[in-house]
Amino acid sequence: MIIKWNNGSDEHPATEPQGIPAAEYVRMSTEHQRYSTDNQTAVIRRYADERGFRIVRTYADEGRSGLTTGGRPALQKIFDDIDNDRVDYRALLVYDVSRLGRWQDTDEAASNELRCRRAGIAVHYCAEQFENDGSVGSSIIKTVKRAMAGEYSRELSVKVFAGQSNLIRLGFRQGGTAGFGLRRLLVDQHGAEKEQLEQGQQKSIATDRVILVLGPEAEVQVVQEVYQLFVEGCRESDIAGVLNARGILTDFGRPWTRGTVHQLLTNEKYIGNNVWARTSFKLKSQHVSNPREAWVRADGVFTPVVGQELFDRAQAIITARAQHMSDGAMLEILREIFERNGMLSGLIIDEFEGAPSSSSYRTRFGGLLRAYALVGFSPDRDYRYIEINRKLRALHPTVVDEVLAGLRQAGGTVTQDPLTDILTINDEFTATIVIARCFHTSAGSLRWKLRLDTALKPDLTVAVRMDADNHEPHDFYLLPRLDMRTALLRLSEHNGLSLDAYRFASLDSFYAMAARRPFPRAA
Repeated sequence: MIIKWNNGSDEHPATEPQGIPAAEYVRMSTEHQRYSTDNQTAVIRRYADERGFRIVRTYADEGRSGLTTGGRPALQKIFDDIDNDRVDYRALLVYDVSRLGRWQDTDEAASNELRCRRAGIAVHYCAEQFENDGSVGSSIIKTVKRAMAGEYSRELSVKVFAGQSNLIRLGFRQGGTAGFGLRRLLVDQHGAEKEQLEQGQQKSIATDRVILVLGPEAEVQVVQEVYQLFVEGCRESDIAGVLNARGILTDFGRPWTRGTVHQLLTNEKYIGNNVWARTSFKLKSQHVSNPREAWVRADGVFTPVVGQELFDRAQAIITARAQHMSDGAMLEILREIFERNGMLSGLIIDEFEGAPSSSSYRTRFGGLLRAYALVGFSPDRDYRYIEINRKLRALHPTVVDEVLAGLRQAGGTVTQDPLTDILTINDEFTATIVIARCFHTSAGSLRWKLRLDTALKPDLTVAVRMDADNHEPHDFYLLPRLDMRTALLRLSEHNGLSLDAYRFASLDSFYAMAARRPFPRAA
């Protein structure tokens, strides 16, 4: 029996939910599995109970990198809800500072929190040992934490790249499809064969490795026939027509084109070479083509499909096709390709009948981007930094020579290591010279990233900060190794006394360090 007590009314007033409405955001990245979304949620819920928050919405990005906002739909949904006034909460609870992102630019990380705060939503970092209350102390700690999170990603990227490069040199495959006529074979850590991987399959054990082996004999013969037809005078489009007429499909199950035949004819894996890092996409920044000298390679580690002589003959034909053309003729063809397609890429160029290959344009004009610019095409991404970096690398020897002259003019002696460029001054201390490129944030502020050479361990790093246009030096920093606690410095226009105490308008103070005076005068 249930007795309902009331005061003359059968209706009960609605009970107001208790607690401040809040949303939680959790992110798990593949490089940091120990902070699973479940673990983050447990900490956040405990924090909410202790502080009087009521979770009304959950945003979760599982297996997402923290380097960019792109590819993180839950974080994008938060900002979309904020911008369109669809939020029913007054606080956002996050596990720690790094969960919102490991941006390389700490200002970008801070801007996302500011975006929430301006909408009246306070951000709480539930596992951190500080209160995010807007105090000077919390602001300093957040800045340090964001810099540490970005540095963690950078260091991890360096370690991963070094590990992958080492595996390439040992003859193991790092990602990518096998290619027509080849297959991916899984081997264990001792090199014992396990099984062939089908298209789209991934290894499941971290210590397993992948190598390339010959595919079905019929495919191997087709590859050899393609090379033979090409060196005998057939064009790529003619070869594609022959293969399609016989019902032979590519490794992706598609008809052959001029471009796919060209790619088969230029890939060194068909002579057993393991080549990697032709392009880079480090830290989710711009995807760039690397110069040939930066490629990571191991020659002759796979069973070849075609012989070296036949491969070299094919490359000679491809190279010779552009040699007899003038720069103007090549650009005229490129301009026609641009007008027909509305854009340019290496594959589009290779698909165009009668055009030099994309590699020919790269060789002739010092890079595809320069060739694109000459015909009026600008890619969506901003690749200007590649050209700037190239100019700064060319500028470095000139700067070093000027520094050497300044030191000697001041009366000092200086020697330069020909391999490392490290300077030894008066046989007393060492120095290196680093040029820092200037870049602009989305807000229009100027920033410089400076990497100290921790391997050489110079006593002093002479940092040359370039101006806003990267044309002339802006100022100089004389950074003693004993006072530097990190390998990466992110400099803004004003950096506080801890760094700007080492800032100089010229290198006169540095030259004075090499000056010598007679002993009686010094006394």
